Formats: sequence, C-alpha cells, structure tokens
Amino acid sequence: MQPWLWLVFSVKLSALWSSSALIQTPQSMTVLTNQTAIMSCEAKTLTNKNNIIYWMRDRQSPTKDKHYEFLASWNPSKRITVYGEEPKKNIMVFSDLTRYIFNLTNVKPEDSGFYVCMMIGTPRIIFGRATELSVVDVLSTTPQTTKKTSLRKKQCPFPSPKTQKGLTCSLVPLSLLLAGILVLLVSLSVAVHFLCLRRKARIRFMKQFHK
Repeated sequence: MQPWLWLVFSVKLSALWSSSALIQTPQSMTVLTNQTAIMSCEAKTLTNKNNIIYWMRDRQSPTKDKHYEFLASWNPSKRITVYGEEPKKNIMVFSDLTRYIFNLTNVKPEDSGFYVCMMIGTPRIIFGRATELSVVDVLSTTPQTTKKTSLRKKQCPFPSPKTQKGLTCSLVPLSLLLAGILVLLVSLSVAVHFLCLRRKARIRFMKQFHK
C-alpha cells in the first residue's frame, strides 16, 4: 500500500479530531497570489520529539469523515521529506526544535483550503487545529466613510438671559449704532455752537452800525 493511501486509511479510523498536544497556528490567513503561506504546528506535551509530522489539505470545511489530500510528511530524525501522490515544488517542510513548519510558496487561488498537521502516536492519531488559507489576487479593504464638510455661515447666537462674559455677536452692531449716534450728537452740538457764535457776532455788528 502506498504511504499516502495508508495515511488516508488511518485518518478514517481515527477517533480523535484534535488535541492540545499539537498547537497549530495561525487559525486563518489571507495571502496574495504568488506570495508565501507559512503555518506551523508545535508539539507541547509529546515526549517523543522525533515523531513524523504529516500535512494534509481539505478544500472544504474539515470534518472527521472528509477525505484529506496528503501533501507531505517530515521525519525530523532522518530529515527526510515524503511528498504525496503529486509532488509539488512549492512545498517545503522542516522542523525547528518543537515546531514543525509548512511553507507553501507561489500560492494560487486553487491552493485555498484547510491545512491540517497530524502525528501518529500510540495508540491514537493526534491532529492540530486546521489553518484556513485564502489566496486572493487583491486584498479587500474596508471603505472608509468620509464625512462631507459643508461651509456654513456663522450665525450669531441669541443672547441668553443669563450673564455672559464678553461681547456676543448681537452686541457688535448695537455698539456700532450707539457710536454712530454719539458722533452725530457731537457734530450737531458743534454746529449749534458755531451757529450761536455767528448769531452773537451778527447782533454785535448791528449794534455798532446803528450807533
């Protein structure tokens, strides 16, 4: 039996869906076309750090009864990579102490799906939680609502019956009006004064003429 066929058969017989022994990150990711997607599984409570790690993909939401596509496996003790039925040049797997890294380079939209890491322990199969990968041509941006600023004429507030500090807009024209009236009264008083002086001078002249 081919290794990938045996692996799929083992997955079908597994009673355990996921475990805290394998912490898979990230939970989801969106990557642009032709970029690189990086995901990892970290073994927290496993005593044997040389267990073979398997990476699989499901193009739909993963469940226990799904048929997974075997992509690659990594043997950390022998540092050997075994690929699935169709080896891909854009897949690279390796380990870093307790972390198992899965690199998918030059991703395409058809690479979108749920990627799962797995270890075969004793006596059960241990899964990491799936990473949802979405490959898009353009990253979507949330449109920002722009507020339209309209120029409004400044309106003078109505005077409040309460005591206000400083001049309000309503007092400005009133002050100008009072100043105009004051100037007018001063000009009128000056004119009356000169008129009185002129009249007195005329009366004085007439008196001197009749003597």
